Amino acid sequence: MAIPSGSGTEVLKNALLTVTDTTEAKLIDGVANHVYTVISISVCETAGAAEIFNLFIADDGGATDYEILSDQAVNANKTFIFNDRVVLTGTDELIFKSNGACDIDIVVSYIDQDWS
Repeated sequence: MAIPSGSGTEVLKNALLTVTDTTEAKLIDGVANHVYTVISISVCETAGAAEIFNLFIADDGGATDYEILSDQAVNANKTFIFNDRVVLTGTDELIFKSNGACDIDIVVSYIDQDWS
């Protein structure tokens, strides 16, 4: 993505998702000419069973994955908070993947800068 030279918008957003299986879940599905700054990710286990999950970026929406969290545990009926800043550009995707059947609620807070 080129360095923006014109005007754009900056909006605070959230993504809300419930995950119940090992299917990769897109938390942020990047769009060209956007910059996304993740502020916080809340992962809450709601079924009373400890779970393991992964969080990664699919670079440019492609096949190359870059792990942010690998085999991260969240205990039964507990919440895991990830509040390090992560930046995605263009068509990058933020992906969540559980290691098994689960019942996990996820809340992502982020800034979407639109330069299109």
